[in-house]
Amino acid sequence: MNKRTATTARAARAAAAPSVRFRLRVTVADVIAFGPGKIALLEAVRDCGSISAGARSLGMSYRRAWVLLQEINTAMRSPAVLSEHGGEHGGGSVLTPEGEAAVRLYRAIEKKAAAACARDIAALLGLLAQ
Repeated sequence: MNKRTATTARAARAAAAPSVRFRLRVTVADVIAFGPGKIALLEAVRDCGSISAGARSLGMSYRRAWVLLQEINTAMRSPAVLSEHGGEHGGGSVLTPEGEAAVRLYRAIEKKAAAACARDIAALLGLLAQ
């Protein structure tokens, strides 16, 4: 890296505010049962009312969303998502109480982890070039 490139890279880093993200993953037999993407998908399905619309809101194909939801449903004791196919109102999908609990608990763990580590996070961010 030459001096000009290093200066440009340093300026770009200084312009971007640092962010901290926790990436909790729960695996079952090497399959991610819960992770940031799967929880976001559950939230999107809940908010949009269908797998198709939820997938679209995340820039994901329907097929990919369906596969991920099947992985979640298989990993859980009870399904996280129930779908109604076609019909007069065109079907749709809803989170089950277990699916809602998974989202709620996952987000609560993220918040508690961030709060528990707040001082250490601040100290770590203090080590970054400003």
